[in-house]
Amino acid sequence: MTTRFPVAVDDPLRNAGWKPGRWDIRQAEEWADTLRGYVSPGGHRHAVFPAAVEVWAEFGALDIVPTGPGRHLAPAPVRIDPLAGLHAARTFNDLGRALGTQVCPLGTEGEDEALLAIDAQRRVYSLDATGDWYLGADFDSALSALLMGHIPARLSAGIPPAPRPDTTGTVTGTVGATADGAVGGAAAGTATGATDGAAGGAAGAAAGRAAAGTFGGSFGGDFGGAGTVGGAGARGEAGTRGEAVGGAGARG
Repeated sequence: MTTRFPVAVDDPLRNAGWKPGRWDIRQAEEWADTLRGYVSPGGHRHAVFPAAVEVWAEFGALDIVPTGPGRHLAPAPVRIDPLAGLHAARTFNDLGRALGTQVCPLGTEGEDEALLAIDAQRRVYSLDATGDWYLGADFDSALSALLMGHIPARLSAGIPPAPRPDTTGTVTGTVGATADGAVGGAAAGTATGATDGAAGGAAGAAAGRAAAGTFGGSFGGDFGGAGTVGGAGARGEAGTRGEAVGGAGARG
């Protein structure tokens, strides 16, 4: 068994058909050509760069289903297929502009409820109608966070740093200028990242609403909805990803 991933990640990967050395560059190149050729009604195009192509080649077309209960949240299944984000070129453009880099689609998490994205520096994000989330400094750490049910940090503005593991291995601290309910945040978390009311306290939710509309409602514009990426009612309220550990209905 590979030592690259923990068992809770390695097992779902192998069940999905992954093995060390998997590399389907032909499929990755086809996806790259399709994304490069797409132009949104507003004239937005996709960026394609090596960090994205490498993930597509190794993990493309895999349906990765978690096998464990999750550490803090219900773990999310992952599918690597960048064409799921084909019509969200404006969303990825806006996110990249806010972060000062290029952003490209990777696939989906959950039941297609969130788009996964990677930037040119290999950092991975999740975007849905309620917020934008920093998952990890590279795909391996992001996949581990999703399949093991770790709490992500909410994006507001600025380029996210590499994650800092706390004593329990979850991501701590802020992302960019603020992280709504970030694990270990000053609004709620404890010094050990034990999430005592973390990730979803009233102060965190208020901060998220204050930062609402960072990306100008582009998510709603791409999909025809009314919501905005990072809009009010962000995760941090009941039944959302940002809720405190042990809270009701957290992420599924």
